[in-house]
Amino acid sequence: MPSLTTLNRRIVACERCPRLRKHCLDTARTKRAAYRTETYFGLPVPNFGEADARQVGLLIVGLAPAAHGANRTGRMFTGDRSGDFLFRALHETGFANQPTSRSADDGLALSRALITAACHCAPPGNKPTPEELALCAPHLDDTFDALPRLAAVLCLGRLALDATLRLLLRKSWIERPGAYAFGHGVEHRIERPRPRAPLALLCSYHPSQQNTFTGRLTPAMLRDVLTRARALVDASPA
Repeated sequence: MPSLTTLNRRIVACERCPRLRKHCLDTARTKRAAYRTETYFGLPVPNFGEADARQVGLLIVGLAPAAHGANRTGRMFTGDRSGDFLFRALHETGFANQPTSRSADDGLALSRALITAACHCAPPGNKPTPEELALCAPHLDDTFDALPRLAAVLCLGRLALDATLRLLLRKSWIERPGAYAFGHGVEHRIERPRPRAPLALLCSYHPSQQNTFTGRLTPAMLRDVLTRARALVDASPA
């Protein structure tokens, strides 16, 4: 498997989805008024987190970059309120060295955790098509396969869970994706070929403003899920 650095280079250079590439570049040119003096990243957003693949115990799967968040800053969940909500909880549970994520050079670092996405380009309306998700799936497969000591996967939202279940189906680790329900705090046990230990598949509502502003997802709810992830990672080999 390629290193995480090599894999990130491949992600950033990806041109598989013309509609998504056009949307990212158009957004980078027109910008939002509040960011008119900034240079947008405008490329597929790479994975972010622990640099040593052997140390990654938790893989966090989101849906896609936000048009004026990660598509602007070039870092997952950075530059928008979803990121503020997520990184605060990651900091409280020991996965992040600071609770805020403002820009790609703000000093934020993750320990034993890596953030990826089902779709690495910002999609119009935040809705990638099934075909675009399928074209991006090899990046998720490669990310997963590059992590030899993975103990848990945290899926932020139903679509992230669906993408992860399709990955597990491709690996023949599950037979029926429909048997794995989504719900906040739900945990599934995935049996892997020996000598690998079972993999924990954790679910959380996505930290979107739609969920956090309405109280559907509270800081305590996300912290509880990440506390469980912390216990799983701490119990796995470092």
